[in-house]
Amino acid sequence: MAIQHESIHQTVMSTLAPLPLSTTTNSSGGVWQVGSRILVAYFSRSGNTRVIAGLIHRKLGTDLFEIRPASPYPEDYLETVEQARQERDCGFQPPLKAGVANMAAYETVFLGFPVWGETVPPVIRSFLSVHDLSGKTLIPFITHGGYGFGNSQSVIASHAPKARLVRGFEMEADQERRTMESVADWLKGVAVKS
Repeated sequence: MAIQHESIHQTVMSTLAPLPLSTTTNSSGGVWQVGSRILVAYFSRSGNTRVIAGLIHRKLGTDLFEIRPASPYPEDYLETVEQARQERDCGFQPPLKAGVANMAAYETVFLGFPVWGETVPPVIRSFLSVHDLSGKTLIPFITHGGYGFGNSQSVIASHAPKARLVRGFEMEADQERRTMESVADWLKGVAVKS
């Protein structure tokens, strides 16, 4: 099974190698354009959601937009979790680094994000608040650490009430948390002097 997983991982990564993963910003104001009526807009912290966005983009020949907050989330996973919790609890919607200037050109928007604390990350709420998705088909794709969609469908529906919301794709991708737990468990048994 591990060999099959590694083979699939290698295939996915080699397929995505030509795709600009660190940034999709270009001269068109943040959208990697191929002239499609379909947009894939995504937010990814660890890269899991970015991989799915890249696969959709390449398979369907869509335009691609990376959703980024004006001030990036901390590199440290636990700091990010705490900041996102605080933002969620007070209803804060962080400003975006850029927006989609020509949202009216799209008929369909695939919206990708990780589920944080059983809900939509605050930066996705910001994205939905600043873009008019009226009349568009909105298809979420999410990654999660065991929560599934959580309440993300209802949050999306409340922030884009005039969009045609389609139940999307979800994939468990909690590698970051599993890695942290595995390393912490391993370190408990390592005898080192500090």
